[in-house]
Amino acid sequence: MERFRANLLMCAGTSCVSCGTMNIRDALKEEIKNRGLEKEIKIVLTGCNGYCAQGPVMVVQPEGIFYQSLTVEEIPKLVEEHFLKGRPYQKLMFKEPEKKIAIPTMNEIPFFKHQVLRVLRNRGLIDPEALEEYIARDGYQAAAKALSQMTSGEIVKVVKDSGLRGRGGAGFPTGLKWELALRTKSDMRYVVCNGDEGDPGAFMDRSVMEADPHSVIEGMIICAKAIESRKGYIYVRSEYPLAVKRLQIAIDHCYEAGLLGKNILGTGVNFDLKIYQGAGAFVCGEETALMRSIEGKRGIPRARPPFPVHQGLWDQPTVLNNVETFANIPPIILNGADWFSSLGTDMSKGTKVFALTGRVKNTGLIEVPLGISLKKIIYDIGGGIESGRSFKAVQTGGPSGGCIPEKFLDLEVDYESLAQVGSIMGSGGMVVLDETDCMVNTAKFFLEFTQAESCGKCIPCRIGTKRLLEILNRVTSGNGKEGDVELLEELGQDIKATSLCGLGLTAPNPVLSTIRYFRNEYEAHIKDKKCPAAVCKELLIYSVLEEFCNGCGACKRACPADAITGKRKKIHKIDSELCVKCGTCFDVCKFNAIKKQ
Repeated sequence: MERFRANLLMCAGTSCVSCGTMNIRDALKEEIKNRGLEKEIKIVLTGCNGYCAQGPVMVVQPEGIFYQSLTVEEIPKLVEEHFLKGRPYQKLMFKEPEKKIAIPTMNEIPFFKHQVLRVLRNRGLIDPEALEEYIARDGYQAAAKALSQMTSGEIVKVVKDSGLRGRGGAGFPTGLKWELALRTKSDMRYVVCNGDEGDPGAFMDRSVMEADPHSVIEGMIICAKAIESRKGYIYVRSEYPLAVKRLQIAIDHCYEAGLLGKNILGTGVNFDLKIYQGAGAFVCGEETALMRSIEGKRGIPRARPPFPVHQGLWDQPTVLNNVETFANIPPIILNGADWFSSLGTDMSKGTKVFALTGRVKNTGLIEVPLGISLKKIIYDIGGGIESGRSFKAVQTGGPSGGCIPEKFLDLEVDYESLAQVGSIMGSGGMVVLDETDCMVNTAKFFLEFTQAESCGKCIPCRIGTKRLLEILNRVTSGNGKEGDVELLEELGQDIKATSLCGLGLTAPNPVLSTIRYFRNEYEAHIKDKKCPAAVCKELLIYSVLEEFCNGCGACKRACPADAITGKRKKIHKIDSELCVKCGTCFDVCKFNAIKKQ
């Protein structure tokens, strides 16, 4: 086996690829060749490293040196400094303002050091297109153990005892779901993986499928043995081409190695697996709609019962779990139920993967123990609010989640605690908001998404969300009236109580939670015709601050409506009657002389 002085682990997840990873890889290869280092340095394209805010990123092993914000132009200097002169290239290294770590390794960087990796155990460490690299990290040992040493009932018991709950949003006990499917009499059962991740700002499942596809496949093989299934599907939205590509490569390799198909590993277990690409409908993330889509029918939910474990895909017993749930299974089988349940809370065991986005300094993919506080996630891992602004709220659970205000920053993140404050875990989206965000507009943004994605089957969701959105549009445009807030609350509760599936049941959450904690902002929009965060366009008023205006004329020249008057080097004024509230004057002024309120 070839040994190299250094392995360059380059993130090749969707985020870093879009920032130019492949061009940087090519520049590295050329520079390494020109310096005669081909036999000393190996470049490995990995999946998502997690630190998306700093991409493209690379880790040099075995030192653990982390390089960020790579550019093609800096590659020659990096190779010269690090690999010829033996000193890490400081310009591209992480810099922590408050601590003086001369050469911080990856594990010393706050974004990484506060995480606990179980689902993301192979994150940034292996080539996702190389089966042998997954096997080198204990890959398929759990499958071999389950298939050759355990009965179906024993597998189910371990998963039940671990306390693993489905990571797709509902949090239903995984082991109980498998047990119910196993008990249902049938000649055919199906295993389905839900990779139809459609939440705005969410990329947890996509990253796992891209970075570690074999962990998902291995989890599904174990599930197949547990429920005595012979057929499985991975449902992935077609907007995830890199995930589809790497999953298909992994499946092909498994068939070649005897890990899928007939008589897996000589154990007599048969299991076939294929990918089904969805067309991008958000509602197909709902389990019954997803199954109808696989069947070639229109992807709309159906009433339950019967539940999928009794009557699912093609009316046969079906276990459907999401990507993260299946990726948890191999280490549980390998290390035991107690190992998994040693982290988390009484009711929410293990870890959870989150897509941390929004107004934090360090956006990216993180994995933390359940029970961790919101404050630790946002400030210790996320680095706090960008640009020194104040934290306002965090929205968890995707477009169907709720907005949690500052007073709950110490809240433990688990299924029960989030529900108590009007939000949900969802699949793991976490969007941080600051003082510049309008909570009414935020509720409208998420409702616009869920209303557009409603399948239209049930009236409460189809019509109710439309009426909610009409009221919100009225409020944010300055036409709100007394009683609108109470009407939003009443209508939202009715939609939650009467909708057919999870989309409608949770769609009002952003509206109800923002009313609950930020009612004053709704009242300001309705009574005062003002947006406190100066976001809602129709309510904005632009004016010139005389103490800062030097009459440079930049705003006047840029105004498309000729609403600004004033002579050069004299104070300018904005005619509110002519102003179209485009914000161009605010953007071009270099002296902070334009005020919007």
